[in-house]
Amino acid sequence: MSSYRVAQVNAPGGAFEIVEREVPQPGPGHVRIAVEACGICHSDANFVDGRLPGVTFPDVPGHEIAGRIEELGEGVRERGWQVGDRVAVGWFGGSCGHCKRCRQGDFIVCDNLKVPGWAYDGGFGEKMIAPVDALAAIPDALAAADAGPMACAGVTAFNGLRRSPAEPGDLVAVLGLGGLGHLGVQYAVAMGFETVGIARGAEKADAAKRLGAHHYVDSTSGVPVAEALQALGGARTVLATAGNSEAISATAEGLTPRGELVIIGADPSPMSITPTQLLLSGRVVRGHPSGTSQDVEDTMAFSVLHGIRPVTETAPLDDAGEAYQKMLSGAARFRMVLTPG
Repeated sequence: MSSYRVAQVNAPGGAFEIVEREVPQPGPGHVRIAVEACGICHSDANFVDGRLPGVTFPDVPGHEIAGRIEELGEGVRERGWQVGDRVAVGWFGGSCGHCKRCRQGDFIVCDNLKVPGWAYDGGFGEKMIAPVDALAAIPDALAAADAGPMACAGVTAFNGLRRSPAEPGDLVAVLGLGGLGHLGVQYAVAMGFETVGIARGAEKADAAKRLGAHHYVDSTSGVPVAEALQALGGARTVLATAGNSEAISATAEGLTPRGELVIIGADPSPMSITPTQLLLSGRVVRGHPSGTSQDVEDTMAFSVLHGIRPVTETAPLDDAGEAYQKMLSGAARFRMVLTPG
């Protein structure tokens, strides 16, 4: 009987353990993927720690997956997929197809959204099963370790910017220069925005400039972030990638009239933005949820066209626990990626 290995946690907040499992067969409308790379996202902590309803243990997290199809379930070939195809699976791990949101075509906010590591085993393993609507074709020019993070961090930053009101030439600020933010800066520059990187510490100015930012704002300099943005003319859009409600709130007054604060960094604590800050200038605060498999394909194609890649550190599956802790601590620059294959 053939087997494969996964890195799983057996209880909320538990340590990762490498275990062997029997190789599963894909059911109708599903494929089995040989995983070549899987990014480690801060959102994985929601599953590892059992913070979200419906998480079951043992849990295999991982929703930044890149690999190759190695077996097709019934009905998959008719949808254009073949054994050997390179595919990515991200936060969007499939939709139900029948709720109101799906019937309206807004699949990423499906009432029954399937997220790898939550609805089914994720990519912290040598193999996984995924529904066909979750698959995004990886371009030949993109390595697996680069494609994996594009399926969550990449598409979230890319979609957040392309669906904002900003137009080429507008000032756009990216709050945070971590796993999401370092991609957000690159996308903002490639989209033609005058780009501002915002982070803590003067030492991060060089990193922001290397990523292409035209300006850098040190949030610890003593000058309020909003004041610094207004000195540059005001931001049409702020892409808030840092999971810090206080830091996010501090950017609101830096927006232009009709400017938009797009939030993609998660923090359970409340923000301190008042209605008056929004009403008088017609500002908008919007949460942005990732993107569908088609959005992931768009993100990867744009990245190839403009030479955009995530900055990653790789680790073998056996080191999943250490790699996960490095991500949690903020020591990774900028994305940890497991390479099980």
